[in-house]
Parts: sequence; C-alpha cells; structure tokens
Amino acid sequence: MCGIVGAINLIRPRGTPLPDLQAMLSMLTHRGPEEAGCYADGVVGLAHARLSIIGLSNGLQPIPNEDGTIWAICNGEFFNYVELRDGLRARGHRFTTESDTEVLVHLYEEMGWAAVRELNGQFAFALWDSRHERLMLGRDRIGVRPLFYTVFNGQLLFASEIKALLAGGIPRSLDSRALAQVFTTWSPLPGRTIIAGVSEVLPGHLLFARAGSPDLTTEQYWRLTFAPADEIERRSTEEYVAAIRTALADATRIRLRADVPVGAYLSGGLDSTLISSIAQSQLPHQLHTFSVAFHDPAYDERAFQYQVAKELGTLHHVIECDADSIRTTLPDVLWHTETPLLRLSPVPMYLLSQLVHNHGLKVMLSGEGADELFGGYDIFKEAMVRRFWARNPDSRSRPLLLGRIYAHIGDLQSISPEFLQRFFGQGLTETELPHYSHLLRWQNTGRITRFFTRDLAQSLSDYRVIDEVAAGLPAEIMNWEPLARAQYLEVTTFLSSYLLASQGDRVGMAHSVECRHPFLDHRVVSLSNRIPARLKLRGLRGEKYVLRRAAEGVAPATIIARQKQPYRAPIRSVFNGRALPDYAQELLSERQLRASGIFSPEAVGLLLHKVQTSPALSEVDQMAFVGILSTQMIQSYFIEDWDAHAAAHRRELRMTDVNVVSRGLGAAGSR
Repeated sequence: MCGIVGAINLIRPRGTPLPDLQAMLSMLTHRGPEEAGCYADGVVGLAHARLSIIGLSNGLQPIPNEDGTIWAICNGEFFNYVELRDGLRARGHRFTTESDTEVLVHLYEEMGWAAVRELNGQFAFALWDSRHERLMLGRDRIGVRPLFYTVFNGQLLFASEIKALLAGGIPRSLDSRALAQVFTTWSPLPGRTIIAGVSEVLPGHLLFARAGSPDLTTEQYWRLTFAPADEIERRSTEEYVAAIRTALADATRIRLRADVPVGAYLSGGLDSTLISSIAQSQLPHQLHTFSVAFHDPAYDERAFQYQVAKELGTLHHVIECDADSIRTTLPDVLWHTETPLLRLSPVPMYLLSQLVHNHGLKVMLSGEGADELFGGYDIFKEAMVRRFWARNPDSRSRPLLLGRIYAHIGDLQSISPEFLQRFFGQGLTETELPHYSHLLRWQNTGRITRFFTRDLAQSLSDYRVIDEVAAGLPAEIMNWEPLARAQYLEVTTFLSSYLLASQGDRVGMAHSVECRHPFLDHRVVSLSNRIPARLKLRGLRGEKYVLRRAAEGVAPATIIARQKQPYRAPIRSVFNGRALPDYAQELLSERQLRASGIFSPEAVGLLLHKVQTSPALSEVDQMAFVGILSTQMIQSYFIEDWDAHAAAHRRELRMTDVNVVSRGLGAAGSR
C-alpha cells in the first residue's frame, strides 16, 4: 500500500513546468511513510510514497522495464503476481525487484492496456509509456483503492487522495451537486467528488492521457453484471456450496501473500469469522485478530468476538469506543475521508486501524463484501417485504413484517402501525422501477436537504440525484432478479463510494494499514452473481443462506446460526444532551454557517436545540446533524482554511530520483 501522485503536460508537452511533486506527496506520507521515489522527464512526473509489504528491500517505485521506456507506480497489490511473474520470466522478461508492481510493467509490454484484465487485486496505478507518450491510469474492478484526477493549467494531475491535488495548487470549492448526492445516497456518485473539478477514476476503468493532447479517453475493462433471471445456472445447493468454499479459500490464500505479518478484523459476525477461520487454517502460526467494542451495549458485539477468537485460537486485541473517544476523533477522521459523513461508523474503524498500527501490523483481512454479494443487508429484506405488500397494498398485516426486520432501530418499535404504513408505503407499487429497492432510503435521506440555504436549494432546483442514478443504470438491469438489481445498486452506489472509502481505505491508510477483502476477489464476485436469489435470501431470517451453508464445518456453529447485527456506531449518545465540543460550537455557529452559505442558520439552530435537549432524536435528525457538522468541517479543512490545515499535516519524505538510478539499466530490451 502506498500513496501515488503525478502529472502529465497535455497542451505544451515540454513547455509547462511540472507541479511540485514533493509538495503533493508530502500530503500522503501516512499512506507510505517508509520511502519515496520520483521519475520525471519533462513531459510526465510520477512520485510514490511507499508502505513496504512485498519486496521489502528492493521495491522502490517508480519501477521501469528493462530499457527504461515504461514506468509504473501502484497503490495496492496484485495478489496473483507470483503466477504472472513466473509466466513472464518463462517468456524471457528480466525482473530486477521482488515487487508485484514490476509484473504490471512487463505484462504491459506483452499485452498493452489489456494487461489489466490479468490482474487479480485491489489497486490504483499509473503507467507511463514514453514510446507512445501515453499515460495510463487504472483502478481495480470494485474500487477498493482510490485514484483522483483533475485537469489544471494544461496538465492532468492525479493522486491517491484529493489533498495531494490541492497541494498542487488547483482551485478549491465544493461541488453543490456532489453535496446533494451525499445527502441522498450517502456519498458522491461514482466518478464524482465533493471538490468541484476533481473526479475519480471509475472502478473497472482505465483513463488515458497523451502528451500534447487535451483529450482524455477511458476504457472499461470490467463491469458488474448478473445472470438474467431466465438464464441462471440450475446447480444444486451443494454444488454452489463447494464452489464458494473453493473460491474463498483461494481468494484468502493469495491475500495472505506478504513479506510482513497479516492479521484479520473480527466483528463477531459470519463474514469476518469465516475469513478469519480460513486464514487461520492456512497459517502455520497464530493469527492476530482485532475488534471494535462499544461502551454502549446496543452496539457492542464483544461477547461474540471473544467467543470466535477463543474457538479459532487467535491472538485477539480489542479497542473499546465510548462517546468521548468518538467525539474527540471525528475531526481527524474527516481530514482523511475528504467527504462529508452521515454516520459516525468510520470513527471506530479509524481507532481500530490505529490499534493495528500500534501492534506493528500493516496488513489486515476483512469480511467486507459478503453482505452485498450474498444478500445480507436489511435493505434487501425490506425490498422483498415491500414487493410482497405491494401485491396487496390494502393489507394491514404485511407492513408489520418491516418492524421485524429493523428490530435494532428502537424508533420503529415504538411507532404506530399507521405511521409504519405511511412511511414504508411511499412508492409502494412502483415495483417496476429498477431502483425500487433503494428509492425509499434515498428519499428519506434526501429530506436532510431541507437544511440547505434558500440560495443553494434554488441552484439545485432542476437537479434530481435519483434521476441521475436511474439514468446511469445498465439497460439489461430489468432482466435480472429483483435481488440482483438491489445488489447492483448497493455495490455501485454504496460499497465502493462509502464502505470501501470512508469506512475502509481512508481510515485504514490514515495509520498505514492495508485491508484486503477476499469476498471482493473478482472470481468470488462472478460466482456469487450467478447464484439464484432463492439461495441467498430465504425469508426474514434467512439472509446469506448459501454462504452460511458454505461456512458449516469451517466457522463456529453458533456464529453461523447468529442473525446479522448491522455494524453501526452511536450518534445519539455521542452528542445528544451533551455540551457540544469546541470544534462543533465553532463550525455550527451562526457566523460560520452564514460564511459557508451551505446550511440555513435558523434551521440548524432548531436542530441543535433538539440535539441538546430532546431525549428522542430520530434517525433522520441524527444523520442530519452529522452531515451538517461534517460538511462544515470539510469546508473548513479543504476550502476556507486549507493552507493552515495543510501546513499542520504536511510530512516530508526524502525522495529518490529513480530516473537517475535507472540509467545504469542499459537498453537490454524487454526480452
């Protein structure tokens, strides 16, 4: 894992000075604190801050081919690099490092851009082909690793995090449409960011730039798809179970490849338990496992975590999060997420990665992705119940099933059946909408936009976030099963943009911790997307049915039988009825609200009164409070007070000019 930055001259290839790559990279040393390398030739510049995981002694990047005509930098890992390297060596390629990144260089020599299709990993890379004066940026299939870019001053600038682009001197302002997206779908839509003019390379895509040409082009090398409902394979449950076990075992095996110890996150639920079980069975030593516990018993799962750790025999470590630690840590988390949050769930994950770092580990395994692939989320059950209810809209008993799904949300247990019907009955019969499963969630979250100022609301009056999502859905989506449609939406609008970003990469790499996700191996994804819905979701308590079957004999039986408890972090107990911390008082003051021009001071004032005095704070009000506070923080960090915050976080690494080092390679050619 690492941080990468770079630039290419688009208009006058040799007439525009490159940006200060050292200044850009200095914002990313948390991602790569150990060494830094740079290549620049007057047309393109590539720089890399390294976290050494594979090829510890000789993996300095950028890495060239044999004759120095191709250079690459990468953030992430190619887990099948061993097999790829063996094949390339057999075809005459000469390797000078043990780094997995060098595989990309030689594979590109063989196959051109199509080489990316051979990579099994989680990565964001830049590759410079000086022979064709072409820069290629690539991102992994699901979007585990981030890669941002912008065009400024006749150049394409790119980086692992937005703050590095800001250090390159680009203009700074919030994107109002991206803000509307956050307050609807929880994060900017794929490809967009909260900073105007800054984009993100889409998952499964390549971006190409040529020296001297202002045109950028893209190539989609992979896309998420599902088998049409009438073409799903008719295999037995046992056959699917065997296939899942085989795929997960190999996905975990190659993700244990590292020249440093690998640990695992353990939530106490099925997914992380299964991965930890597989990993421990493949290791000759005890696995280190790490968990988050909560002072608030409504969120705490430590009993199950300890049970799993004991049964598996792992070396287990726990961090307990209370209201004070969450409240105190939130500002640091926002610096790293670079986007507003509607929940506080990333905060405990930030503290957990800090615990991992303090124990000397750099690499962790995770169960992320299983809920999306195998039907584990409540929103999938909700859509199923609403479709059942829609067949008899006048039923008074069918909507009561929804209360059983959301038993963990106290608000729903205390409201009247009439309100339950009104709330969940919105758009009930619009079952032919491809985004039916998520429409209610998005509309409910979108209510938070009522806190926008009149001017901001007016500027967005002709923009509908949900319409943009719908317009971007694949044409064949209505040929899929309803569950598959919901899974597609969850993966493309929530998994990559939020869970793997704000709650994953950004808070992990804040402490130089790489997280690997066996469930997101593209082979596992492809397998899962061919399994019929009836084997994933069976009734209100039958989520992830086929995965539970696959876990039998591998994971502890009590965990397999346990119903999913969604990972959440408290909001109400963190802020409700308490004096606001100093940073919140300042950011939510009338003066600051008027200065930013995003939220109505009057509306926010009423919400603050409710937060501090009302014992009952609704889910929407909790999300609104966190969303407003975090947006104000993002505005302060990256727009209004950027210079001060950048100076406080800048850390320099001595940068090695690998262009000079490489001159001794000679021109032996590629074979």
